[in-house]
Amino acid sequence: MKHIHSGETIHFELTYKNRKSIGIHLDRYGNLEVLAPKGTDEESVIRLLEENWDNILLKSNEIKERLNGPQLKTYQPGESFLYLGRSFPIEVHQNPDIEHDHVTLKGNILNVQVKEVEGEQIKQALKRFYYQRCKAIVEKSISNHQPYFKTKPRAVRISDSQTTWGTCDGRRQLSFNWKLAMAPRDVIDYVVVHEMCHMVHLNHDRSFWRLVGKIVPDYKEKEQWLAKSSWKMTV
Repeated sequence: MKHIHSGETIHFELTYKNRKSIGIHLDRYGNLEVLAPKGTDEESVIRLLEENWDNILLKSNEIKERLNGPQLKTYQPGESFLYLGRSFPIEVHQNPDIEHDHVTLKGNILNVQVKEVEGEQIKQALKRFYYQRCKAIVEKSISNHQPYFKTKPRAVRISDSQTTWGTCDGRRQLSFNWKLAMAPRDVIDYVVVHEMCHMVHLNHDRSFWRLVGKIVPDYKEKEQWLAKSSWKMTV
């Protein structure tokens, strides 16, 4: 079935079942299914869809974007990159007199200064920006959360890991993925706390998760953000 609302066409499958209320469900492909009690008139279904349409559209688009996977970056002016959970367009400037390529955040723009306007140079400048910002943000977060712990990290480094957001070894050496700078601060804080908790409990037993939950009660929401958004945290 379909219905046009606010200039958008709503495609959905309507199924009647023995239930008490109308349920709205998006499958893994972003397709919309409506489950309604037997005898429910179609107007009631349409009304409920229209009331929830903004949220439905948002979630459907997120699912379909995730299925398409990360798009190859072109490094053209105006292209957006994540920083602290928000999308910022880049503004590229060629300046052969600068000492080294670099990126600065100016208002709502990522200002890229490069000696040569080439994709690889822009990419490397952006990566250095994220490395530097990740290091500063992580170190600040560690300092903020240190009162929860009796021991301190022996070393902190920023890595280019392809598999983990953070690690803690038996010597209390912490490592964090530079891409974390693309996540919201509260998500970064969770990853920092997670690894700091490994200074106390090296495995993921109940004691470990109790300690994590004591410091970050809504840590599962942070994990969900990473699970849903990691595909677009790229340069």
